[in-house]
Formats: sequence, C-alpha cells, structure tokens
Amino acid sequence: MNLSEFIFKLETLKAQLDIPLLIRAYQFSEKAHSGQMRKSGDPFLYHGLETGVILAEQNLDSATLAASLIHDVVEDTIVTLDQIKAEFGQEIAELVDGVTKIGELQFKSAEEGQVEYFRKLLVSMARDIRVILIKLADRLHNMRTLQHLAPEKIHRIAQETLDIYAPLAHRLGMGKIKEELEELSFRYLEPQTYQELEQKIKASKTERESLIKEVADVLKKELEKAGVKAEITGRAKHLYSTYQKIKRQNVPLEKIYDLMAIRILVENDKDCYQTLSVIHNLWEPIPERFRNYIDQPKNNLYQALHTTVIVPGRQWVEIQIRTQQMHQAAEYGIAAHWLYKEGKKQPDPLDKRLAWIKELLEMQKELKNPAEFLEYLKLDLFQEDIYVFTPKGDLRQLPLGSTPLDFAFAVHTDIGYHCRGAKVNGKMVPLTTTLKNGDKVEILTSSHQIPHQDWLKIVKTSRAKTRIKQWLKQKETQKTAVTGKKNGKR
Repeated sequence: MNLSEFIFKLETLKAQLDIPLLIRAYQFSEKAHSGQMRKSGDPFLYHGLETGVILAEQNLDSATLAASLIHDVVEDTIVTLDQIKAEFGQEIAELVDGVTKIGELQFKSAEEGQVEYFRKLLVSMARDIRVILIKLADRLHNMRTLQHLAPEKIHRIAQETLDIYAPLAHRLGMGKIKEELEELSFRYLEPQTYQELEQKIKASKTERESLIKEVADVLKKELEKAGVKAEITGRAKHLYSTYQKIKRQNVPLEKIYDLMAIRILVENDKDCYQTLSVIHNLWEPIPERFRNYIDQPKNNLYQALHTTVIVPGRQWVEIQIRTQQMHQAAEYGIAAHWLYKEGKKQPDPLDKRLAWIKELLEMQKELKNPAEFLEYLKLDLFQEDIYVFTPKGDLRQLPLGSTPLDFAFAVHTDIGYHCRGAKVNGKMVPLTTTLKNGDKVEILTSSHQIPHQDWLKIVKTSRAKTRIKQWLKQKETQKTAVTGKKNGKR
C-alpha cells in the first residue's frame, strides 16, 4: 500500500479526517524509515499505513491515525520524541510515546515480567485509551503478515496475541478486531486443527447457507407485516469460537448446532422486543439459550437480544437482535466514541467502559504477589463469563467455573464471610457446586459463620480468594498479638 492507495481507502470509508495532517505524517515516516524493509520485503512505512487503515475502519480520529503512521519512528529510527512534538504537537507526541513505551517491554515468561507488562498497558490505557487502540491495530497487521517470521517467533507472538491482545480487544468491546486476532492466532498455534475444522465446516457450508436464507426470507416477510424495519444478515461463526465450544462441551463438530447465526438490526429497543416476539411465534425457542443483554449488558457493555430457535428439520439457528447503535458499539467498542466526533479526545473518565481499568490498577496494588495478580487477570478479566440471578431477579456476572461462594463475595464481602450455605434454583447445594448460566442463587448466612482455609479450594475468583486471605491473615495477626501479650505477662 502506498500513500495514494491509503488516501483512496480513507475516502471510500467516508472518514472525516484531516488529510493534509496525514500526508505530513506519511512524509515524516517515509523520511525516517528510508531504506528500512520488513521481513515481508515491503518498505517499513507500509506497516504504518496498514495500521492507519485498521484504525480508520474503527472510526478513529485524525490525531490517532497520524500517530499510527509514525508510531515506530522513535523505537526504530534516530528520530526523537522532541522532534515529533515540534512537528506534530503535544497530543500526537504523547500517543507515540505511549506506544513506544509499550513496545519497549517484551512479554516474558517470568511472572514479574508479565505483571509489569500488564501494568504498563493499564497505565497507558488510563492516560489515553487511544494508545492501546494503536497497539491493537499494530498487532493486527503484524499478525496478518506473521508468516514471514521464524517459526519460534511466530508461536511466541501468536500466543501473546491470544493471551493479551485478543482479550483486551474483547474488554474494550472491539468485536471485529478481537475475532480476527483470535482466528489468526488459532491458525498459527494449531495449524492442523485449524485446517481440519475449516474443511469440515466447508463441507456443509452450502446446506447451512441455504437454511439461513430460508429462515431470513421468512423473517423478512413477517417483520414487514409487523411494521418493523429490519436489516437481516446471516453469518458463519468464527472457527476459534467453534473450536472453543467443541473443547468446552467435549463434543464433536457434528454436535455443535449453531455454526451460523442470523443478525437483525432494527431502529430502537421496542423493535428489538417486537422482533423477538415475531421470532418466538414462528419457531420453538430454546429457553436456556435466551440472553437479554439489553437490560443486562456484558462487562464490555455489549447489548443485544440472543435467542436460539428450532426451525423445520430440527435445526438450531441462533438469532441476534440489536439496534444500529448497539451494532456500532459491538463492532467498534470504545472506538465508537469517536464516530462522527472528529476532534474529541478521551471519553469521559467516568465512562463505565473504562471503569475496569481503574479497578485492575487498584487490584494490582493490593495483590503484591505477581502470581496472584496474573491469576486475577486470567480469571476475572480474560475468562468467559456466566450470568446468574439473585433471589430478587437481579443479574450477576461471574467468571466461568464460579461457585456459590464466589457469588456470595461478589454480592458483598460480609455476605461472603458469613456464608453458611446456598440454594441454587430453590435446592440446597454444596458450596463447591459450579454455577451455570441462568441459575438463581440464594446465599444463606449466619453471624457465627467465619471463613476458613478450605474455602480457598472452593472459590475460583481472585476477588473471593483475596478477601478470604485478608480475613485469615488479619485473624492470624490478632492471634499472634494476643499470644504475645500473654507471654509478656508471664
């Protein structure tokens, strides 16, 4: 890709950008990277252009795109940050500086190194979320051209992408980038499994596409009758998510019934529910697979209605219903903040989409042991979630594998401390029970109940483990103090 192709791409995206600024950034990068080539044989500055296009597709602003074009110059050339500041100003210089500082850290096997890497990412995100957006785009283009590297480097980068960057994209709500990062990582980490799965799915592609078209045609007619304006599309589920489902359910591909999904985009919330009603009147729904993410958004603020129905031939079809605004948020996540808002900088610091960053930084300070913090990240940040209900019908979000005791600590620390038992769906269950999506959980408490060491073997969330350890440590400190006083009196 050259400059003219880059500008043409921006024009086709109808992005409202400062083109003269981007041309200046390109020329600056071209001069700085003169003579430098990538492993692919392409000029080095092409990488900046590709990174910029990815960000333009995510609706980012001109400053972010300009920074992406020159994001490697400080790290890989003799250009200094002061020169960038003099040429492009403070804002763009700070973005480049943030990306450079992340780039200086390598993902290490040592726990301390991993924790420091995450800490740098979190601090950068807290200062300006656009830094991590540039880094995500940078990583995505690197993954697209990964085949040019040595095998051991390919494996390391692909694993790092799956462990760090794809989950971060997910938490930022950037569905398109997250899915492509996962697909590319899967292809490189398990090439044989990837190819086998791809071939099996292709074998039944025509049949599945025909089914989806039939269902979509029926839906279109019925929604028109109901007076609902809708945009209906069918899509194949991504290979990595299908692979994860096969592993999680321990079943062959033939037992995975929802390899394709129908997406319906409507104008407002009311139309979402009316569409759902039309669907359930047409086909038999599977109740346990219904999700209302409009009333209870995911932790990345994803919103939609999900339902799975049984169509003629006993086939399962998953249908997602969302508004256009919800769709923008699902596709672009935090980047949707800049859509049609050229010139805006950070989202509101109180934006709920960024609250988890502050929470992680606080937890990192609290958890001095690097291993504990990494466990917290893997369980509470990057783990798949389940959704369970309180007795009053409120929805609670927990990591997959959580127990009633995890639920108790999620509700309130004191409820966790005094938990003596639990009911799930109205029946008494052991505290070791693994909760499932849709469970209704009631915690029984007693003022006489206190935490004990065995609880650490029951809970899965680091939040619960941390609170239990704090309580046990406090009691041990008190016990030692009392023992010391008694010995002093003798």
